[in-house]
Amino acid sequence: MSIRTIRYVVFLKDALTLSLTSFGGPQVLLAMLLELMVTKRRYIQEEELWELNALCTMLPGPSATQLICAIGFRVGGPRLAYLTLIVWILPATVAMIFAAILIHFLQENSPNALGFAKYIQPMAIGFLIFAAQKTIQKMIKTPEATVLLLLSAFVSFFYSSPYIFPILLLLGGLSTSLKYKNQPKVEEDKSLHVKWSNFYLWGGVLMLAALGGALTKYQPLLLFENFYRNGSLIFGGGQVLIPYLYTEFVEFKQFLSSEEFLTGYALSKGIPGPTFSISTYIGALSMREFGLLGFVVGGLIATAGIFLPGIFLIFFVIRFWDQLKLYRPVRAALEGINAVSCGMLIAAAYLLFEPLEANALNIFFILGTYSLLQFTKISSVYIITGGIVLGILGQSLA
Repeated sequence: MSIRTIRYVVFLKDALTLSLTSFGGPQVLLAMLLELMVTKRRYIQEEELWELNALCTMLPGPSATQLICAIGFRVGGPRLAYLTLIVWILPATVAMIFAAILIHFLQENSPNALGFAKYIQPMAIGFLIFAAQKTIQKMIKTPEATVLLLLSAFVSFFYSSPYIFPILLLLGGLSTSLKYKNQPKVEEDKSLHVKWSNFYLWGGVLMLAALGGALTKYQPLLLFENFYRNGSLIFGGGQVLIPYLYTEFVEFKQFLSSEEFLTGYALSKGIPGPTFSISTYIGALSMREFGLLGFVVGGLIATAGIFLPGIFLIFFVIRFWDQLKLYRPVRAALEGINAVSCGMLIAAAYLLFEPLEANALNIFFILGTYSLLQFTKISSVYIITGGIVLGILGQSLA
């Protein structure tokens, strides 16, 4: 075995370790990457890590997954990067397919199957409010961005169609790109060299999936197109994905109930790995009518659909990023895109709360979860576990 092969195997083992231990979302993963892949292994320099993280944040798709795959790309090219993707998402994928099967089994065999999730459903909204606050603090810096945030929240709430979201993102980006002169000037390289293969791959898969789904009405293909489209449009990480998925799969297509969705979202906060794993759970339940095989196929299709577009795009952009980031309109457009994403988060928190009973207990668990996240260092794993234990106790005493 060559030294290069050994290095690649060690890298994949490190990626697997992170997939099993990185609780807490992208911020925690970033700290772990700094410790393991920069300080300990020296796969890349610290400056490269921060730059790759900035690039992944600017692109649509699962930013944490894109980041770890981009590091794999820098270490061993596309082949290692795709292997890294599989290793990174596999544990969470298996866990969320199992969660979907378990939830369905419980509902089939008990009239009050989701009683154990009585408290983690409002707790999921507490997680979303906390994520919205952190995202807004990071992304909203100007009065224009604040106005875009409020407008997008208003539109997302009253016109909760999955087709309105890409229009909002486009308009938000265009509106702030007009202010590109406010961006600091840097020397631009006029000879931008672009390799289009991965872009054609991304766009080709999107068009083929959309055309194939429209012509055949074959549910697995339609499901793949739904998640691939969402994965191509999400700016801002896993929390921004929630309003898209809730609108499309709960309100629009009614593949899941609101209770099932909230339970899955809460459970996804208690497992390590990518935050986009909620998609696996939704995909599995969307094909429950086909039995056990449907759960597995639906979960895998949703996983492939949600993760592949972001990976294709990061592999496309990373080759010429050093030149692209010098263009001021590109940097200016991100302000509007991020502001619109934050507005969608606010709308999502209210839309998820709307089906719940507006009683003091639900309000208590929403505010309590937010307070624990905001003012303590208790891991989300322990918070969710505590909610499940309280739900089981409450169910047994009822």
